[in-house]
Amino acid sequence: MPPTPASLARLRGTVGIWTATHESLAPSQVGDISSELEELGYSALWIPEAWGRESFTNAGLLLSSSTTITIGTSIANIWARDAVSAANATKTLNAAYGDRFVLGLGVSHRPLVERLRGHEYATPFQTMKAYLEAMDAAPMFSAEGSQEYARVIAALGPKMLELGATLANGVIPYLVTPEHTALARSIIGDSFLGVEQAVVLGQDREEYLRRAHEYLEIYTGLDNYRNSWLRQGFSDDDFVRGGSERLCDAMVMHGDETAVMAKIHEHQSAGADHVCLQVLGADLAEVPHDEWRRLSPLLDA
Repeated sequence: MPPTPASLARLRGTVGIWTATHESLAPSQVGDISSELEELGYSALWIPEAWGRESFTNAGLLLSSSTTITIGTSIANIWARDAVSAANATKTLNAAYGDRFVLGLGVSHRPLVERLRGHEYATPFQTMKAYLEAMDAAPMFSAEGSQEYARVIAALGPKMLELGATLANGVIPYLVTPEHTALARSIIGDSFLGVEQAVVLGQDREEYLRRAHEYLEIYTGLDNYRNSWLRQGFSDDDFVRGGSERLCDAMVMHGDETAVMAKIHEHQSAGADHVCLQVLGADLAEVPHDEWRRLSPLLDA
């Protein structure tokens, strides 16, 4: 198991934010998000890569407007750049911004790889393994060539979880239950385990379900998540577009601040080092400033 870099070690026992809502802002405004979350006391901001901005450019915008918060990718698509580019860009960002960047990598999904990017989607495990090995062998002759960096992988199944512990510094599962968190911990040992948890803060049952179904709509059509949910005890009946109510209740936490804190503790008790909350607002594309502020007092609990 690779040693845990300082950029990951300082996230242990903390709460961060996962969001794609910054994509709705102009590039010149994106840094306002990282500075706001830093001021509120969140330890990290995790960002995706799909149909929007390129991961490293995006991370640079967020890092340049903050001083202490960690910026992580969840996830950077390995089909978007070769292993040398990924390794070298990660070293440069960490050297420039005080070791505050964590590279989260993932194999993505067939539609985003084949239809969007024009590649042939290959076996996820072998492809990720070869990519990580190529990163380790990548040369860099710039001043930051020996810069330490942290990398985690998006892992759901047992083989990918084990890979995250052997060739990376850990894993960052997405759309999982606390039971999966416990399983992940049993497989990865002492490696870093960060977990995404979707949240609808307050609201009645009808509004909660509207947001949860809208959030899950894309994911219920992706094989990697469907296979993960089957392993977690769900069935094909739960995979209607937007998910069944059972799937919504399991994947999207609903309640007040006390209930959110209880869910965070549930993941932590199951073995999570770090929990990143994805707050689902009334419009999933809009930045949920009010909810982030309401939840920030939990960071001291």
